[in-house]
Amino acid sequence: MTNQNNRPTSPHLQVYRLPMTALISITHRATGAALSLGAVLLVWVLSSVAVGGDYYATMHSHLSAWYGQIVLFGFTFALFFHFCHGIRHLLWDTGWGLEIEAVAKSDLVVLGGAVVLTLATWLVALTAG
Repeated sequence: MTNQNNRPTSPHLQVYRLPMTALISITHRATGAALSLGAVLLVWVLSSVAVGGDYYATMHSHLSAWYGQIVLFGFTFALFFHFCHGIRHLLWDTGWGLEIEAVAKSDLVVLGGAVVLTLATWLVALTAG
């Protein structure tokens, strides 16, 4: 793959595979944006309490529906993922875990920690009734 100056061209995006660390970093940014939207949703829910019972009942019915549960599950995962990745950044600030192998392991710890914390939270929430 060369161009008219006989210089190599960059590979196409379908050929290039992002490393796990890049995917985790992108996910960290995306969860930050999702948490911003989730904060707006939280304010909306809390304001529905102040507006009155009918408006709160409508809001509660939407959050109790399957699509509301998916949104809340996604918000919970975003919260825990952003939290776990933030702890990793704090550890990096101390100089710990900056080696390539440690970064690769901490990618999995962050992802696994977020999944475990999310599932544990929802297990407690659903069984507590």
